[in-house]
Amino acid sequence: MRALHTRELVIDIPDRADGSPLGLTVAPGQMWGVLGPNGAGKTTLLHTLAGLRPPRHGQVYLGDQPLADLRRRLVSQQLGLVFQERQDGFPATVLETSLIGRHPWLSPWQMESGEDLASARAALEQLDVGHLADRLVNTLSGGERQRVAIATVLTQNPSLWLLDEPTNHLDLHHQVAVMQLLKSLASAGRAVFMCLHDLNLAARWCDHILLLYPSGDACWGPADHMLVPEALESLYGQKLITVEADGAPVFVPARSGMD
Repeated sequence: MRALHTRELVIDIPDRADGSPLGLTVAPGQMWGVLGPNGAGKTTLLHTLAGLRPPRHGQVYLGDQPLADLRRRLVSQQLGLVFQERQDGFPATVLETSLIGRHPWLSPWQMESGEDLASARAALEQLDVGHLADRLVNTLSGGERQRVAIATVLTQNPSLWLLDEPTNHLDLHHQVAVMQLLKSLASAGRAVFMCLHDLNLAARWCDHILLLYPSGDACWGPADHMLVPEALESLYGQKLITVEADGAPVFVPARSGMD
């Protein structure tokens, strides 16, 4: 069974060669981390997988159906996206924002039910922002807004999660809480695919890794095959020191760069 897969996919980045076509399969229960330096195309890839940007070549499939052939309402019932940065189009409270996650499941002009409201409140509590339900989103800190965005997708309840830097703006406690939540979703049969800058979050939580290079080349596979110093040093152009802590590798940048 496949939550998402790609066939000969090349993302469209101006003035860059095609690089490696992506033939990924993301299965239910898996937690993928996408790693790469600035400009490698991580956000462009995520937006392409969500159908927000057309690929240069190839196809994206949601389940076994081409994403481009599906109605957006059906896509939004199955696929949830957390952006790295967002703009608030109009004033809304935290609770109203979380309720947006129920819109794919409502018919036009249908009002949210008591069950929808309960789902939204439960999601906010799970992300530790329930006490902010009546606050306007544009009055929140960056970390609070990030947790509201994740709560909104939790209210949506998709089978596939696409996340762009989900721990952006979060303190250490909430970073761990969010990663634990995403791991629990994967354990319950959801598929999680996220871009990360933090190697150590990827090493601790992800079971599959995609490495994206600025040239457009890529490689992917199980985390224990991909998270090796040689591959990561080549990816970032930075010498790394590797130690082990709490059963997972920890990567520390050396004071010097590559020789």
